[in-house]
Amino acid sequence: MRSTGVLAGVPGVLSDEEVAATAAWVADVQLPSGLIPWFEGAHADPWNHVECAMALTAAGHVDAANAAYDWLARHQLGDGSWFNYYVGEAVKDPRLDVNVCAYVAAGVYHHLIATGDVDAAAQRWPMVERAMDFVVGRQRGDGAITWSLDRAGRPESYALLTGSSSIFHSLRCAVALAERLDHHRPAWELAAGRLGHALVHHSESFAPKDEFAMDWYYPVLSGAVTGEAAARRLDAGWSRYVMDDYGVRCVSSNDWVTAAETAETVLALDAAGRRDPALELLARTRRHRREDGSYLTGIVYPQRVTFPGDEVSSYTAAAILLAVDALSDSSAAAGLFRPGALVDTLDWPESGCPFAAS
Repeated sequence: MRSTGVLAGVPGVLSDEEVAATAAWVADVQLPSGLIPWFEGAHADPWNHVECAMALTAAGHVDAANAAYDWLARHQLGDGSWFNYYVGEAVKDPRLDVNVCAYVAAGVYHHLIATGDVDAAAQRWPMVERAMDFVVGRQRGDGAITWSLDRAGRPESYALLTGSSSIFHSLRCAVALAERLDHHRPAWELAAGRLGHALVHHSESFAPKDEFAMDWYYPVLSGAVTGEAAARRLDAGWSRYVMDDYGVRCVSSNDWVTAAETAETVLALDAAGRRDPALELLARTRRHRREDGSYLTGIVYPQRVTFPGDEVSSYTAAAILLAVDALSDSSAAAGLFRPGALVDTLDWPESGCPFAAS
């Protein structure tokens, strides 16, 4: 059985000691309350907070990860959601982003796989259940999921491809968690099937945001698009989003390379079985690495100017650690984004859909 506490390096890319330094840096950013802000003095959001908790779990900082999930449990709202941004204990942005609320399911299931701690998962089950019921309640008639509710509780009129892709993965994690804990949530399975169908067959259900790299790779990373279709998608967008010598553009129209998007593309490549380009792309993130193990959020080329100026971010370091885990197969949760890690959902088209299976 693979280790659940030591995150190994990737030969030729990052040493064991460098990986440990990055994990320690993320742990140092965490506040005494358990909240993990983007960087010291910055705000936090629950999605990136969970991503950091996942990275800490994989790297063996289990107590810190537990504190992060405890923070979520204490701050969950009555309807199962969380606010969009927090600064310390204060709310900075009261919007309810549905994807931000959904990611707790991926985090809790990841923690269960990595640590084997069933008691912790069971303790967190009510939190996950409330969150996913909130998420499923935001599903539209076409299977897509509304991206947010404003401060007055009014749902936005559109859905986002990246956010819905992440929700698709979170729903599948939630179903797997329910099964592991001997619960059954067929409504979640149905919601995942409807959402997965929309992601694959109905691009018109989502707001056009394809200038963002996440709209390119997230359907693959989330497991909505797999096999030959995943390969075609990655190939089709490669020249648009990837600067081969530097990494992945956050936005296709700007030569601004972000280490987080680069690391997430590494995870998508790993999910598609493309290990060699994944290794090469992860190596490009070394330009973002600082001596203390932190990572610059972004670099603009050809000027090589950091943007935002000299900013290092916890979510960027966390994405790097999760990519390292996938390529080193260090933790038992290293393959969470790969096909086969979660049970496939049924393709569930809406009534009258021309793409319904015959």
